[in-house]
Amino acid sequence: MIMTPLFKTFFRALLSQMHPRMLLMTVLPLVLALALWGLALWQGLQPMIDQLHAWFSDYGLFRQSGEMLDSLGLSSLRTLLVPLIAMWLLLPFMIVTALLLIGLVVMPSIANHVGRRYYPQMERRRGGSFVGSVWVSLSSFTVFLIAWLITLPLNLVPLFALIVQPLLWGWLTCRVMTYDALADFADEQELNTIRASQRLPLLVIGVVTGSLGAAPGLLWLGGVMSVILFPALAALAIWLYLLIFTFSGLWFQHYCLDSLAYLRSTPIASVDPDRIIDTKLSGIGASMAQDDK
Repeated sequence: MIMTPLFKTFFRALLSQMHPRMLLMTVLPLVLALALWGLALWQGLQPMIDQLHAWFSDYGLFRQSGEMLDSLGLSSLRTLLVPLIAMWLLLPFMIVTALLLIGLVVMPSIANHVGRRYYPQMERRRGGSFVGSVWVSLSSFTVFLIAWLITLPLNLVPLFALIVQPLLWGWLTCRVMTYDALADFADEQELNTIRASQRLPLLVIGVVTGSLGAAPGLLWLGGVMSVILFPALAALAIWLYLLIFTFSGLWFQHYCLDSLAYLRSTPIASVDPDRIIDTKLSGIGASMAQDDK
């Protein structure tokens, strides 16, 4: 059953998230992200808003967008439309910054924490590498960005936005986190086998954790409403994304190592793809009651 290991590893990741070490792991990425985005917004936000304003003026978009907002009863957003669009365009870059920082800075610590505490006997075959992690992250983001830009106008359709956006973020998170979770422990063949056989449950983990990003995304966009509160709301949004991606990394780590443990314990000829996702979690059941100390 797919849902059983998903639920069990979810609660295991939740326990791990509460460990002080995992909470402290977000401090360095937060400092780096705040420094990077503070500089980027200070240098680039106003020129970007000015350029968007010029485009709206040149192509008569103010009138068209104003009429649309009036018809929706959102006339109060007329003056905020251009800054909101600017922040919306920056949102995926901010999220990907958090994702990359977690993947490059925090995931090695997550892998060591989960591996040492729950899989101390598991051999580390190091089928991945730092260069491979960077390549997977950047190539995945390139594909994601193209898809995100193509589907951006369709976000005006509510149901479309609720379905497609989580799928896009889920795919991106799944690609990046799965590689990082297995890079130290699996050899290249095992890594490819698990990524192929676990595509659906890993996507589910990505979609669930990616959907949690709605709240910090609203904070990020809401900062446009208040110049005074914008720095605090932007910083809070970035920190929440780091927390979400840390939890996502823990969930992927637990799930991937369980799948790897089952794969190694089963003769190749008798491996059942459906059973790979229902890994041998008896050890998890026995230790679920033990808090991460």
